Amino acid sequence: MEEQMHRNYDRIAQAIEYINQHFKSQPGLDEIAEKIHLSPAHFQRLFTEWAGTSPKKFLQYVSLEYAKKLLKEAHKPTLFDAAYETGLSSTSRLHDLFVSIEGMTPAEYQNGGKNLQINYSFAESPFGSLIIASTSKGVCHMAFQEDEPQALDELRTRFPHAALQQKLDLYQQNALFIFQNDWSRLPEIKLHLKGTDFQLKVWESLLKIPMGKLATYGGVAEQIGNPNASRAVGTAIGSNPVAFLIPCHRVIQSSGVLGGYMWGTTRKTAIIGWEGAKTNSEV
Repeated sequence: MEEQMHRNYDRIAQAIEYINQHFKSQPGLDEIAEKIHLSPAHFQRLFTEWAGTSPKKFLQYVSLEYAKKLLKEAHKPTLFDAAYETGLSSTSRLHDLFVSIEGMTPAEYQNGGKNLQINYSFAESPFGSLIIASTSKGVCHMAFQEDEPQALDELRTRFPHAALQQKLDLYQQNALFIFQNDWSRLPEIKLHLKGTDFQLKVWESLLKIPMGKLATYGGVAEQIGNPNASRAVGTAIGSNPVAFLIPCHRVIQSSGVLGGYMWGTTRKTAIIGWEGAKTNSEV
């Protein structure tokens, strides 16, 4: 099952990369399918199973004009507030409502995790392989990474003095449940993060961007009460230690261009399109 998910995402990623590069010419189903060596019918079925929508509709979600439309909506004062007002009793409720952040103590922050016991495990997601790690207080790290030894090295670099053991615990299970389609019984996800006060403030603000919506770096800077700190906000977003759960993928350039992403622009495009498809299918 996991291997099949991995193969499917690899195929979808190739298609998304092609769409990303050619969306202005609005490539058709046959053209995209040919580029990833599938029949149009097989590609249509595979893509719809993965994204919950057709390649044609997905193309709309990742186009520049769609991004600009979302950003225009973002000027309404309810952009961030909407995350607290939407779908509390339905399966469409936003996962961000159930993510809480606790910062590590100054000692834990400074000494590289000394005296911390960190469990970690590897998993598959709709967007490829990942590593997830947790302390006794919550998830401290999640990153998309296809190479398991490299993923573990990156975790050790982040927490060089922590005691690591490969173990899937309840914090990790709750976090990974976010990739399921039914969120009606989603438990609260707890994060235990190593960051400065400014970084924590930025990461917390990202949780308020509704799923299926986008914000700009300047918009996030305004949200945290520091409108001149767009560059610092960008740096904090770029150092986000928890992929997907802290949705740094929802922050794009003011021009509507998606911009960079620590785990690859193709993956960022895939996540934005996937979230757009999920939220639009529930309208």
